Amino acid sequence: MIRVGLQLPNFTFPGVGDDALFETLARVAAAGERAGFDSVWVMDHFYQLPLLGPPDANMLESYTLLGGLASRTTSARLGTLVTGVTYRNPAILAKQVTTLDVLSGGRAVLGIGAAWYEQEHDGLGVDFPPVAERMDRLEEALHICRAMFRDERPTFEGRYYRVHDAINRPAPLQVGGPPILVGGQGEKRTLPIAARYADAVNLITGREHIAHKVGVLVEHCEAAGRDPATLNKTWLASAVVGSTATEAEAARDAVLAVRGLRWADLDVGVRQALTSRMLVGTPESIAEEVADAAIAKGLDGVILNFPANGADADAVAAAGSAVRSAVAAGSAVGTSGR
Repeated sequence: MIRVGLQLPNFTFPGVGDDALFETLARVAAAGERAGFDSVWVMDHFYQLPLLGPPDANMLESYTLLGGLASRTTSARLGTLVTGVTYRNPAILAKQVTTLDVLSGGRAVLGIGAAWYEQEHDGLGVDFPPVAERMDRLEEALHICRAMFRDERPTFEGRYYRVHDAINRPAPLQVGGPPILVGGQGEKRTLPIAARYADAVNLITGREHIAHKVGVLVEHCEAAGRDPATLNKTWLASAVVGSTATEAEAARDAVLAVRGLRWADLDVGVRQALTSRMLVGTPESIAEEVADAAIAKGLDGVILNFPANGADADAVAAAGSAVRSAVAAGSAVGTSGR
C-alpha cells in the first residue's frame, strides 16, 4: 500500500556537480524515508521532460539508479514512475525488476505504462508505434512480467512479444513477485488494464478530475469482478515548499523563471493547468491540500516530486512528515465512514 511516495525526476541542481549527483539523490531519498515516505520513484526516461528542463539536462538510467538507492535505503519501496513499455523487452524488464527486488531485500515495484515521449524515441532510435499498439503491448507485457514474477516459467505467444519456458532465477523475494503499478489516466484502455492486472494505479491528472477518475476505476474494477479497495490508488503531484506561503511562491516563480516564464504573465488557462497538479506552500498547507484534493476524493495516497526543493533534504523531509500525517488521518476518517 503506497500512501506517500517521493519521486526524484530531476538530476540538475545548482552547485552540484556530476561527481556529487548520486550522493545528493541518496541523501534526499534517505531523509525522505526517515520522514515517512514509504516509496521512492524515479522516471524511466533518457531525455529530460519539457516541463522539467531541456532534453540534454542530466538524466540517469532508472534501474541502475534504483539499484544504487537500494543500498542507501532500508524500508521504502523502489520503482519507476513509470517504465515505458516500448523501452524494454518485457521478459528482460521482469528480470531487471526481480534483480532490484533481490538487491533491495524485497522492496521493488514494477511501475509501467504505455510510453508517450516521442522525441526521446526518435532521438534514440526506439520505435514509437501508435497508441493503440502501445496499449496492446502493455497488456502483453503485463502477462509476461506477472508470470515470470511468480516463477511460472511462462510460454506466451502474443502479437508483439513471446517467451518460451521463460526462466527467472533467483526468483523475487516478495511472495507472488513485486507489485505492479500502472501509470496514466486513459479511461478506455489504461484504467481498465489497471483494474484487471495491476496492484496499484498512479493517476496523472489534475486535482479537479480525481473524483471522476476514481469513479471510472471503481466501474472498471466492478466489471472485472474485483473489489476496488484492492487496487491501491495514488495521484502524482508537484510540491513547492517554503517556510511561508510567500517564500514558497517565490520558489515557484524561480522555477518558472529558469524556463523563461513569469507567473504574472501567464494566462488564466496556463495558471489553472499548473495549479491543478502543483501544490505551493508550507509543509502543513501542502498536507492539507493533499488531504482535500486526493484522500477526500477516494485515493489512498499521493506521490510527490519537488521541482524547487529537490536537493533540499530538510524541505523534502518536512513535507513528507506533514503529508504522511494528513494522509493517515484522512484515510482513518474514510475508513470509519464506510
